[in-house]
Amino acid sequence: MEPTLLQILLLALVQGAAELLPVSSSAHVIVAEKLIGLDPASPSMTFLLAMLHTGTMVAVIAYFWKAWKRTFFASAETLKQSLLHVGAATLATLVFGGALILVIEKGFMRGTPHNEIEDLFGHLPLVGGALLTAGLLILATGLLCKKDGTRSLNLASSLWIGLSQGLCLPFRGLSRSGTTISTGVLLGITRQRVEEFSFALAVVITPPVIAKELLRVLKSHAGAGIATQPLSHLQLLHLLGPGLFGMVAAFIAGILALRLLSSWLEKGHWAWFGYYCIGFSGFVFYLATRGY
Repeated sequence: MEPTLLQILLLALVQGAAELLPVSSSAHVIVAEKLIGLDPASPSMTFLLAMLHTGTMVAVIAYFWKAWKRTFFASAETLKQSLLHVGAATLATLVFGGALILVIEKGFMRGTPHNEIEDLFGHLPLVGGALLTAGLLILATGLLCKKDGTRSLNLASSLWIGLSQGLCLPFRGLSRSGTTISTGVLLGITRQRVEEFSFALAVVITPPVIAKELLRVLKSHAGAGIATQPLSHLQLLHLLGPGLFGMVAAFIAGILALRLLSSWLEKGHWAWFGYYCIGFSGFVFYLATRGY
């Protein structure tokens, strides 16, 4: 079942609002998809989610651009260090996250029809468990680190943050921003600095994810016998059109969510997001018992 434009708009608003808050946008979108009768694990839906991530990625760039110019582009030396930190963190994410996905697909998912990590994205007990884990981490961070940190970002802390981001790749519900920001705060980095760094990593990691999902949906399109030759411009537009529509809506919702996140993080309300994740995980577990 393909989503209607109204359903895409709903998912885009949910994704845009939740993606840039540490409450796991993927979990919220998956629950929304389940409630309106869509399959979160289908290639078209995982690709739509990737496109919605693009909208929020653009929102991140628009929101943080001035701050990034001050912190990342202040001088040639600063830019060099920033690229080193972002590159190291991203490499750690890809290596660790990729290894986790490989272990899960080749070990725990052996014998499943497609043997792809995306097949687990609609499994609500796993989503609920990941949400609960993220909530406990955020809550612990908020309670333990009530005062702002004083340390600057270095190569070691960048690698730790990158590893924590890699842990989020296979698990829908384990908030990427919640996990990476919590890791940075626990390492003693200032909240504003780790927030800027966390979302810089999001901008870097999102394009490969989108490319992977586009390849997956194109393979599915060809495998279903829909096309025996390269897609025409019209067919490609049919695949991309709904995602582009959702991307714009997610961008608008993302800008508004970022304003809220920055305000709460600076005011020391980080633990509030943990309480929310824990509460929402209970709702997800309830839906699982109801057969969604």
